[in-house]
Amino acid sequence: MSNASRSIATAYDAARERYAALGVDTEAAMRALAKIPISLHCWQGDDVGGFEARDGTLGGGLAVTGNHPGKARTPDELRADLDTAFSLIPGTHRLNLHAFYGEFGGKRVDRDEIAPEHFSGWVDWARERGIGMDFNPTCFAHPMAADGFTLSHPKKAVRRFWIDHCSACRDIGAHFGKKLGTPAVTNLWIPDGSKDTPVDRLSPRERLADSLDRIFSKTIKPALNLDAVESKLFGIGSESYVVGSHEFYLGYAAKHGKLLCLDAGHFHPTEGIADKLSSVLMFVPEVLLHVSRGVRWDSDHVVVLDDALQAIAAELVRNKLLRRTHIGLDFFDASINRIAAWVIGTRNTLKALLIALLEPPALRAAEKAGDLTARLALMEEARALPWAAVWDRYCESRNMPPRERWLDDVRRYEHDVLARRVG
Repeated sequence: MSNASRSIATAYDAARERYAALGVDTEAAMRALAKIPISLHCWQGDDVGGFEARDGTLGGGLAVTGNHPGKARTPDELRADLDTAFSLIPGTHRLNLHAFYGEFGGKRVDRDEIAPEHFSGWVDWARERGIGMDFNPTCFAHPMAADGFTLSHPKKAVRRFWIDHCSACRDIGAHFGKKLGTPAVTNLWIPDGSKDTPVDRLSPRERLADSLDRIFSKTIKPALNLDAVESKLFGIGSESYVVGSHEFYLGYAAKHGKLLCLDAGHFHPTEGIADKLSSVLMFVPEVLLHVSRGVRWDSDHVVVLDDALQAIAAELVRNKLLRRTHIGLDFFDASINRIAAWVIGTRNTLKALLIALLEPPALRAAEKAGDLTARLALMEEARALPWAAVWDRYCESRNMPPRERWLDDVRRYEHDVLARRVG
């Protein structure tokens, strides 16, 4: 055993005793954490570029900043980068794929023509690694979305195009579920909205509801595919009005039994989503949680271990909501090493969940007893508990680099692989 491993073992033994005195089983917490999959988002690896034969304009109110060298340019490069990220994240996780990441053989395949065959390489890759996959229609970066409207567009032909695209995506998600043995969550987000104040807010929402009804008219077994709808407060070019608002999708999901996607960056900057989880799960069957971090706006920064993230994890664990929650990441930062961004964001999400799993039962007991003084005192004392020693042990027990050691692997990969992509 190395000196570093001995140090981790010693720290863990002390932490285990400390937690045991508070009625917490650290081994049970680590076993529970190992069962929680996080869906890594493919678009962090190539700055939301995709692999279509197109001009590369992003649009849809999306913007990626930074020019760190070495972004993935092909499906094989992206898969290699994902392999490296997965190799540094403890646990068995998933991949979240957008529709324009299909492999089209250099041919122009329009969005309403995509089929499972265009994703066979991704399915083979996921099957070899024993992981599940999730999916998303790509309703941006396309001439038919150039004016900022898709499923709520006033022109029937435009709506029909996007209805066909989203319907095809549901079939592809079901294909993933069948081939990989775990249901895909197919999440629908559209950029539809207005830069300035509209006169008619109702008609676009009526058209959107009709489009959704048509998309979801085909019955697909939940064992293969789960449908989710995602709201947004505003975007670039839709600052004043978004058709698919939180209230719209909450009502639609509750009425039709769909998953509601709660994205941590899609609400007011001072509005946390932790409190929304127990509220919406009273009325929708399950939720899709997009872990992100907005800075001043929906800027999709890499997830850090802040109070907002810990509050989300605590809400899920305290109320036993994990079994009804699908967790995925949603950020894109091209200013730093893209693989490091995946690793940092995913490990921080797992750390927040571990902290929640290690919460002493005395907090709930104090609240039940009406002792609010003790509740606050114990909640603050819990911040200083040695959860980091448990995290280090968890990483080592799963043959993953603890602490910051993973950064050495990323640097080697950057030197040996990413640097060769420049130019």
